[in-house]
Amino acid sequence: MAIGLEDLQVLKTAELIADSIWKRVGSWNDFAKDTVGKQITRAADSIGANIAESFGRYNFGEKIQFLYYSRGSLFEAKYWLNRAKERDLMKPNEIHEYVEGLTTIARQLNSFAAALKSARANKSSAVREPVAEYVTANSEEFPPLIFSDDDLDFLGN
Repeated sequence: MAIGLEDLQVLKTAELIADSIWKRVGSWNDFAKDTVGKQITRAADSIGANIAESFGRYNFGEKIQFLYYSRGSLFEAKYWLNRAKERDLMKPNEIHEYVEGLTTIARQLNSFAAALKSARANKSSAVREPVAEYVTANSEEFPPLIFSDDDLDFLGN
């Protein structure tokens, strides 16, 4: 049974956090929204967006790359959460809940990427010929001289 994009637990968790941050930032004053709010919202939205884009890629390398982008956005969101805390835009307990959720997503992303790497290692898409058997002759079967003196003289010119 194939899993659909909407079935990915890591995406569901990312969406919940992004939507919660969106709602929270909406209550800030214009200056806070314009500086920190837009950045943290974009970073949080980018986590899920890159997971979705990874899901839509066929190539294992591209899938993994977009998961890494998602993880980068996750760390960016953590950075902006720290800024929101230091600038008294969110309460420490709110920040703690978001960071716990993002940490869960980070673990899920790492597991997801590891599973893709493992699947890639187990999948052989290369066309291969059967291994040929090579037989060497016994050295006693070769003549004692491969090149005559005339052959060697020719090479010396």
